[in-house]
Amino acid sequence: MGIPVMSVATEQGQQRKSARDVRQDTRQGARDTKQDCRAANDQSNAACRQDKRATKQKGRQTGRDIKY
Repeated sequence: MGIPVMSVATEQGQQRKSARDVRQDTRQGARDTKQDCRAANDQSNAACRQDKRATKQKGRQTGRDIKY
């Protein structure tokens, strides 16, 4: 026999939820990163934007690692 379908579906659902939670936390972290960068006023707005993008990309990759 194989693995019960409900077990696989439940596990995948939990993985998706975990990945979604990571992405949501990452979004807030990226906002905080940009606000801190702009408040410090030591980089241009474009550089702060790139920092925010990099933070979000790391979160996306973490979510993918959890999900797949």
